[in-house]
Amino acid sequence: MRAVFVFAFEVLPTIILLLASTAACVQIAVNVTYSEYVGTQLGSGVSQWLGLRYAAPPVGALRFAPPQDPPFNSVPQAANKHRNWCVRRPVSLTWEDCLFLDVYAPTNATTDSKLPVFVFIQGGGFNDNANPNLNGTGLVKASSNSIVVVTLNYRVGPYGFLANRQQSVANNGLRDQRKALEWVQKYISQFGGNPNHVVLGGASAGAASVAYHMMADKDGNRKLFHAAAVESVSFGTVLTVDQAHYQYDNLVNRLGCASSDSAASIACLRSKSQKEIADKDSDIPYPGSSTRPIYMWSPVIDGDFVTDYPYSAFQNGKFTRNMPVIFGDDTNGGAGFAPSRISSLRDSNQFIKDNFPAITLAQLDTLNKLYPNPHASTCPSMGCWRGQAGNVYGEMRYMCPGLYLNDAFDNYNDHYQKGTSSWAYRWNVEDKDQMAAGLGVPHIVELNALFGPTNMYYTGQVPKSYWPGMTNAAAVQVIQGYWVSFIKTFDPNTLRWGGSAEWKAWKSGKGGSERHQRLLFGTGGKTAMEEISRGSGLAVRCAYLQSIGTSLWQ
Repeated sequence: MRAVFVFAFEVLPTIILLLASTAACVQIAVNVTYSEYVGTQLGSGVSQWLGLRYAAPPVGALRFAPPQDPPFNSVPQAANKHRNWCVRRPVSLTWEDCLFLDVYAPTNATTDSKLPVFVFIQGGGFNDNANPNLNGTGLVKASSNSIVVVTLNYRVGPYGFLANRQQSVANNGLRDQRKALEWVQKYISQFGGNPNHVVLGGASAGAASVAYHMMADKDGNRKLFHAAAVESVSFGTVLTVDQAHYQYDNLVNRLGCASSDSAASIACLRSKSQKEIADKDSDIPYPGSSTRPIYMWSPVIDGDFVTDYPYSAFQNGKFTRNMPVIFGDDTNGGAGFAPSRISSLRDSNQFIKDNFPAITLAQLDTLNKLYPNPHASTCPSMGCWRGQAGNVYGEMRYMCPGLYLNDAFDNYNDHYQKGTSSWAYRWNVEDKDQMAAGLGVPHIVELNALFGPTNMYYTGQVPKSYWPGMTNAAAVQVIQGYWVSFIKTFDPNTLRWGGSAEWKAWKSGKGGSERHQRLLFGTGGKTAMEEISRGSGLAVRCAYLQSIGTSLWQ
């Protein structure tokens, strides 16, 4: 007999149950076989279903385990509020049960609508869900109510990326995402979406996740998505399970779970409360480094989900090919990561070493030549090398990997197959407050425009210039125009905003005449194409960083 699980906080009030049976509300009562979810009509032509459970609660024996099917529930569930998101150290103790997703769709959609679907994976360095509860209504409305948007939570920190040689399965945070993508394939048609037209998006670690899903489906057999559009793909340090075992040892030692019996140590970890784990879960340096990295927990090479370093996989064509892709970054993507304490060349080199422990002295020496300090005249003073360190980190972790992926898809896509182009961009939309703070145009700031400033969870942190009537309000319309066009047609140009530039593919021409070019998003909604010539500073720096990427375990 199949077990029936009923969660009291999800049970609908009687009056909502009665309304769900009327003709007006049938459209928002959606059956996904294991449960019925009743969403909300927003009155703007968009309906939403919040907090849909796509996997079983990863608690108890399922902590540190791959995601399992969601439990059956015979009572209709109110899908009218966001659920827990996945974090490492919360202010409350109710976050571990966090495998939920949200769906936003046109109210008039039917099961026969077959609308294009945009699934977005949030970032957070694999250590937090940094962009929780993004509201997809802005993109649905920008499409004239003709797409479906899905956002999701996934496990992070030790809950998602604990690596143990003997007992635990690694990369469960990525497996959560795959479970959500499989959920989309099974059920999105019930919300009006087309499972055969799914565009996968993501920012930062979410963009890196997209790359990992491409690597995991190198033969193209899963068909969980059909195009990708991502912001600031992140190539951080990737350890093997054996190399990452020190993180496991550190956690079990801190929690008093150390044992020669690996099964016993895992059982001990599963017996600990969330608070106990949060209190003891502390980042430590990579072996051989002096300071902890910005992000310690991350995907590892497990021989199953992740079988190679990203640079190596994409160099050798071990990824899903023949799909249209967009990869882009921000002008100053590393500015917010370098600590203010960096006041010497030695500090800068140590910061890079702390985050990329495999780097050699010879490689650091080359980087010092490629990245001279423009503020050296102000030294010695606190932070006078911070800008230089941020430039190295930003291009090493974000910009150059993204451009490498543009190259990989351009090289391996079948150019005789229509709709397999690779597009690149640089977000250079300046906000005066961010400029005054020395951030320039920082990491994934374009999310505020892509989803719309009123649709962010942290609306108080949205740059003021992005709000309606302000300097960069037009940038919102412009990026949404390109993205909606890409989501619907696999081409950012087809339905782009009037007056915006034609977005040319990453590489055009043949042989010696071929040019690498990307779209430049400018202040006030301006757009233009910019070329990255072979001898330019960026091209030279990226060529070097890409050449040493695998040796840096990227």
